[in-house]
Amino acid sequence: MDAGLLVLRLVVGLLIAGHGVQKVSFRLGGHGLAGGTEEFRHDGFRGGRLTAVVAGASQIGAGLFLTAGLLTPLAAMAAMGVMTVAGTVKRPKGLWVQNDGYEYPMVLVAASAALALTGPGRWSLDQALGLAPWPLWIVLPAIVAGPVSGLLTRVLLHRPYDAWERKQYAQAAE
Repeated sequence: MDAGLLVLRLVVGLLIAGHGVQKVSFRLGGHGLAGGTEEFRHDGFRGGRLTAVVAGASQIGAGLFLTAGLLTPLAAMAAMGVMTVAGTVKRPKGLWVQNDGYEYPMVLVAASAALALTGPGRWSLDQALGLAPWPLWIVLPAIVAGPVSGLLTRVLLHRPYDAWERKQYAQAAE
């Protein structure tokens, strides 16, 4: 069981962290902070650069903490929050990833929740520091707070495109 949890933590955590690295740098196929900022603007978010930095830092931090099995319920909460936001962006395109749908963010949300519920396993920093197992009264609120915070973020930061922006994005795509 511990080996399986380690593999799950490594894959999920590093994918989430890598997703964040792409938002703020040119590494891993990213388009730099300017590209991350533009992506958020294109997706209809307020805040521009600050939104990209906070989202990228949240993904990097949550992913690395999940990978290490450190503060697992809190790391899972942050991961579920940012990936819920990603899911809301992709929701209009349907479920399946081949149509740029929300399948991938949903899998990362579910895997993060599973890690919070099962715990990170013996081969983790939570275990080494005597923090595991986490009590259910911490885990369950974290699992709820993650997606709820993502949905609230989407509601608070989303803005509809105006006609000028639509024209700019259409011209840039040509």
